[in-house]
Amino acid sequence: MASIFINPKTDFAFKKIFGSEQSHDILVSFLNGILYAGESVIEDLEILNPYQAPRIRGVKDTYLDVKAKLFSGQTVIIEMQVLNIEGFEKRILYNAAKAYSIQLSQGDQYKLLNPVIALTITDFTMFSEFEAVISRFVLKEKDYLVDYPSCDLELVFVELPKFKQTLEQIDTLTEKWMYFMQHTRELEAIPAIMGEVPAIRQAFEVANQANLNRDELEELEHQSIFIQDQRNAISLANRQGREKGREEGALSMQKSIAINLLSTMDNAAIASLTGLTIEAVEALRSGNH
Repeated sequence: MASIFINPKTDFAFKKIFGSEQSHDILVSFLNGILYAGESVIEDLEILNPYQAPRIRGVKDTYLDVKAKLFSGQTVIIEMQVLNIEGFEKRILYNAAKAYSIQLSQGDQYKLLNPVIALTITDFTMFSEFEAVISRFVLKEKDYLVDYPSCDLELVFVELPKFKQTLEQIDTLTEKWMYFMQHTRELEAIPAIMGEVPAIRQAFEVANQANLNRDELEELEHQSIFIQDQRNAISLANRQGREKGREEGALSMQKSIAINLLSTMDNAAIASLTGLTIEAVEALRSGNH
């Protein structure tokens, strides 16, 4: 019997798969695959409450999708983002800086600060300048590109649209997790090559829609509808922007042609030739353009 898997790109599904009580082994494997090229660098971690309460009054409260503390002391904050909303890139930096700063209480020494990795998975392209699916940003000297002495803040991005490999082409743990994120919703069974990894097989079991209760199904449907509505709104706004740009470009060209004809033709002839109104031509002739 075919299975129906929930889309791990939605906020609800991502948190359920990677941030629930049963997600420990899943998240360890996922982070090793994405952050450390499949090497078993992370052996253990603690999944934390993703709510970042401010220590200073007036500082903005924030929520993350998943937050984990590695036993090496590092904190990893993870966010799945489907929509490319305004200010998103600033929010990532804000959340990373906040996760770093709220480690200390008044009187604590700065040497107690542990590194923070902000891992962001996007369902849209952020950096069209390069083709790499995974990119990492750290503090460096501007001209010489020398690392800052304390590399405690790292921003890691996974741009899912750049991942083009088919099921037959994937091999590494990194590729398997990216394929899971990109294609789980389309599958009806766990592919053999994916099921070889116990944590990925467990992730598929968590993502099986048959294991969700009624409230979870309603929440999932609500989020899916919201995302689609927002995508439609963004698409319409982009289309209207392009149409407005074309109209403004055409008008600019009409005016440019008309200005070149002012010394040789009367207003009516220019209006007939360019498509501008006589009033618009008169305004150009008088310099009010």
